Amino acid sequence: MINLERTPQAPPLIAPLRDDIERPLWSVMIPAYNCVHYLETTILSVLQQDRGNENMQIEVVDDCSTDGDVEELVTKIGKGRVGYYKQEKNVGSLRNFETCINRARGHYIHLFNGDDMVKAGFYEEIEKLFTEYPQIGAAFANFEYVDDKGNKLRDSERLQDEPHGIVKDFLKKIGANQILQTCTVVVKRSTYESLGSFFGVHYGEDWEMWARIAANYPVAFCPKILATYRVHNTNISFNSISSGQNIKDIARVISTIEKYLPEKDAKKITRISRKNFSQYYAKLANDIYYETKNISQALTQTNGAIKLSLNSFTLYEALKLYIKVIIRYKI
Repeated sequence: MINLERTPQAPPLIAPLRDDIERPLWSVMIPAYNCVHYLETTILSVLQQDRGNENMQIEVVDDCSTDGDVEELVTKIGKGRVGYYKQEKNVGSLRNFETCINRARGHYIHLFNGDDMVKAGFYEEIEKLFTEYPQIGAAFANFEYVDDKGNKLRDSERLQDEPHGIVKDFLKKIGANQILQTCTVVVKRSTYESLGSFFGVHYGEDWEMWARIAANYPVAFCPKILATYRVHNTNISFNSISSGQNIKDIARVISTIEKYLPEKDAKKITRISRKNFSQYYAKLANDIYYETKNISQALTQTNGAIKLSLNSFTLYEALKLYIKVIIRYKI
């Protein structure tokens, strides 16, 4: 049963700020929950590009973390420059994102998870995009994936050959696959005020948001790799994969995004997105079996992949896994 308090079923409203509130250009809002071992690196990566109090709000919004004293860390690292706000109780990622956006005073909001990082030049390059293309609702840069120790895994997918600018057919591209991570996306506060906050699911909620924005505004990008997304076994994505909730959530997100797509393209793009995720989860299932020998987890991912889309790659990966399970391969 869905907990409606933690999982809103419609986009929560983001109220405009009062006219008398002083507003910086930037709000770097860091939602944090049980990532204290990474948070120092995250904060420092922002402070290295600090644009000053008048131009940049920096704040950590703590969802009642239990793995350390977040306030003490923010005070130590931030030295008064970084704000701290703690929820009265654990509200979950969606409500914590909503709190971050509502507390943001800047015109541009960088919702920046407490285990990720930005590279030198991120805010400068993104600001250039908003200045050059004032009609856009959001902007992003390319990024890289790293493991829990910071070792690089791979670069993000490059969207187009142009050096920078508005992404052509971005709604179709983002509708077919989740090609972004929150760490690299900056959204105008006015965009959130128009469209609302994150809702519906706890895995894939950002993908739905980027598609919702793309359906209503142009989106621009910088091809430079300027942000870092950390992959580790304590984040929400990993926990969703462990329970199998990831596939249920993604199926719902795909159905939601289909409503945003041009009618003539919607069915085709939906088939592509279901196939893309089906193949991803089928391969993930074999990776889980190889790395952890968790048969239940692997079978959950495989069976879910088949339900998403029947295609040759998924069936091949499923067959491999079923054979491994039957013969107890390397167990």
